Amino acid sequence: MSKTLIIAEKPSVATDLARVLGKELGKFTRDKSGAFYQNDRAIITSAVGHLLEQKKPMTEEGKSLPWKFDYLPVIPRKFELEPIKQSEDRLKKVLQLARSKDVTEIVNACDAGREGELIFHNLVRYGKWTKPTRRLWMQSMTDEAILNAWHGMRSEADMKPLTNAAVCRSESDWLVGLNSTRALTILQSRGGFNVTPAGRVQTPTLAILTQRELEIQAFEPEPYSEVWAEFDVQSGSYSGRWIDRDWKKNDHPHSRAERIWDSEQAAVIRDRCRGKSGTVTEEKKPVTTVAPLLYDLTSLQREAANRYGFSAKRTLQLAQECYEKHKVLTYPRTDSRYLPEDYLGKVYGIVGTVAEQNPEFAPFARDILDNKRIKPNRRVFDTKKVSDHFAIIPTGKMEKLTGDVQKLFEMVMARFLAVFFPAAVFEDTRRTTLITHQDGVTDAFLTTGRVLVEPGWQAVYGRKAGTSSKEELVPVRDGEQAALREIEIRNAMTKPPARYNEATLLAAMEGAGKLVHDEELAAAMSERGLGTPATRASIIEGLISQEYIVRDGRELLATRRGIELIALLERIGLKTLTSPSLTGEWEYKLKQMEQAALPRDSFMEGIKTLTGEIVKRVKDFREAQQQVELPEMELDCPSCHAHGLKNTLDAVSCRSCKFSIRKVISGRDMTDEELKTLIVDGRTGILHGFTSRFGKPFEAGLELNDKFRATLYFPAREEDEAAGVEEAVKVASVAIPDMGEHDVMETAKAWKIPSLTLGKEHAAVSVSRTILGREIPLDQVLKILAEGKSDLMKGFISQRTKRPFDAYLVFNAKTGKIGFEFPPRERKYPAKNAAGKTEGKAEKTDRNAAKTAGKGSKSGGAAKKGRKQ
Repeated sequence: MSKTLIIAEKPSVATDLARVLGKELGKFTRDKSGAFYQNDRAIITSAVGHLLEQKKPMTEEGKSLPWKFDYLPVIPRKFELEPIKQSEDRLKKVLQLARSKDVTEIVNACDAGREGELIFHNLVRYGKWTKPTRRLWMQSMTDEAILNAWHGMRSEADMKPLTNAAVCRSESDWLVGLNSTRALTILQSRGGFNVTPAGRVQTPTLAILTQRELEIQAFEPEPYSEVWAEFDVQSGSYSGRWIDRDWKKNDHPHSRAERIWDSEQAAVIRDRCRGKSGTVTEEKKPVTTVAPLLYDLTSLQREAANRYGFSAKRTLQLAQECYEKHKVLTYPRTDSRYLPEDYLGKVYGIVGTVAEQNPEFAPFARDILDNKRIKPNRRVFDTKKVSDHFAIIPTGKMEKLTGDVQKLFEMVMARFLAVFFPAAVFEDTRRTTLITHQDGVTDAFLTTGRVLVEPGWQAVYGRKAGTSSKEELVPVRDGEQAALREIEIRNAMTKPPARYNEATLLAAMEGAGKLVHDEELAAAMSERGLGTPATRASIIEGLISQEYIVRDGRELLATRRGIELIALLERIGLKTLTSPSLTGEWEYKLKQMEQAALPRDSFMEGIKTLTGEIVKRVKDFREAQQQVELPEMELDCPSCHAHGLKNTLDAVSCRSCKFSIRKVISGRDMTDEELKTLIVDGRTGILHGFTSRFGKPFEAGLELNDKFRATLYFPAREEDEAAGVEEAVKVASVAIPDMGEHDVMETAKAWKIPSLTLGKEHAAVSVSRTILGREIPLDQVLKILAEGKSDLMKGFISQRTKRPFDAYLVFNAKTGKIGFEFPPRERKYPAKNAAGKTEGKAEKTDRNAAKTAGKGSKSGGAAKKGRKQ
């Protein structure tokens, strides 16, 4: 019997689909492996997010592509996919199910949107599936929504435009991100390897934070004064602040009607008003405020950050939990704040459930129903403003929630109910007290107040009529005389612009289109901004993990590293990467593609051209840097003693011989004074700020060796000095493929390369001087590091058998560990039966020898797992 294979994006969704579709297709049973559900008509399985990624760039020989300009730009003729290692087992199971002869149709039940489309399309492409596909497009995870989606599935042809947009977005991000990152890393890695990530979304986001940080650093506070007075009237007292009634907004960013920039003028105002009375006039007017729109993800993240201090990432986690686990909220990764126009009936049902089952919000839900407040209001129901998903609202399912999950759910519930209430009405009061002097001069003091008259939607948030947002004003009669009881000058300083926090940065990312001058591109960005609601949290966290920004309490600050990257991009002329315009252009074109109005090939050709231009600009900048000459250093060459050293941005060198010292060593910029000390004295003191290949900081000194090359030396650790351990001595330098040149240090027990840290622990590479009774000479250490493998070495002694054995030592460039490789053995006996048991024993002996060898070389890092290469 033919079956339909249904692929969800996550296991939890697959479980829900099996439960709900079981009512329609017959009960599903779970496979023993837990990887899928099945019955006679269908199989339901899931991915775990993305199972495939763009294949990393390789050379024609199948090796990792070196980080050199010669290999850029990387533009594959055909984009290839490879499994994500962490989810490889899940991929194999999905592919196996899709190949099943019983399966005649495959349904995409991944999240509705570009990313869900991409996850499924990559599976189709990698698995080379030819079976027909359909799309299950779910707006929420309620039983009713799932069944409605099942009965209204979309065709493969319907989804083609969205698929094209999803693939183009993925491939273009890969092209621009990889090439920009590699080009900038090569440029920045003079004397040290420091990965410099850059991308279409994260770099403009960093530029927003950098611009604010530079504004704060350049800010010069200005002193100003305000004059405050306390007035007595028949009903009590009130305070007022002096204002310039003739003030108009001007170019001065800090100018205000109440600010006095001349302290002497403030004193004059105070003195002439002291002991006087003023005439009171008052103006009252009603002000209405409508309820805020329903939440999309970004507005939810912003308010949760302001109200509870939740990070964008935390809010997304909570919303996802409410959607997937508790099923109390609709799909959270949405950029729409509206509902479809045919959703009125559904909303009535949800509000009815709240009225019956949620004691806290039931009074407001009943008010909505009793007063028939659910109407086709365009601020709530507007199909044209619904994108892949509508706004985040409750599903009508009620569960007992606790902690942060409850807080987030209540935020959404309150907003959902509030939009159906009438506007809140306030009474704003503007009281002016005028003191007129004998010379005709009049000083005005302003007092303001606001009182809530009709709570409207604010009742949902606990506000009651008669409450004031400010100190309540005592009543006065129009024209009443107010006696000035006290008057004072309050001095203050202008403040720099506030640093961004998660809420304000999310707002800036969402509104980044305002920074784009092209109207069409700005309009395209108005719908998405920088990134998407689903990706903004990860963009912020990525900038933090890359140390471009730091989180200080609730504030986000650009670091020196981040500021320097933006400055570098501006010097290179790559404003394409720092401005939101690129995202605006892409979103405009991707939107056209989703509507089948732009061919995929046309978009990708433009991206390839852009990628080439980015790489060319960085290359040209690098070449220009190398040509710049600074004033000559008036020093003698330590090698040939010629006077006067050539001084460029990259190095100090001699014109008469090969002597040269780079200005950036292990990621550290050397000052001219430090270089002069090294050249004249042959040695510096211990310096801070060096960085290993994997970003680990270390301290060291510099000295000139016998070939007049600058090499690192390291301070003895306190514990080594206490134990009488001798200081590490530099004995050689070695060029390691794709890792640059490093110094080899000799200690009593090991050969060490302190500037090269590898593996999960970022430990410095080290080779024991003795491994399993065999002394490891320096020439073999250099060969291992330079070529990856030593000569065949004899005389290792197995700890288990006490017998000698021969082996090669090999270097694992990923982990930094040294392991064994054994020479092929001649078979002593023919293989038995079909299994080759005799040969298997020989291999087992090799493995045991390797394990034994590994135990005897703790400091050298000999492989504990045997034949690891």
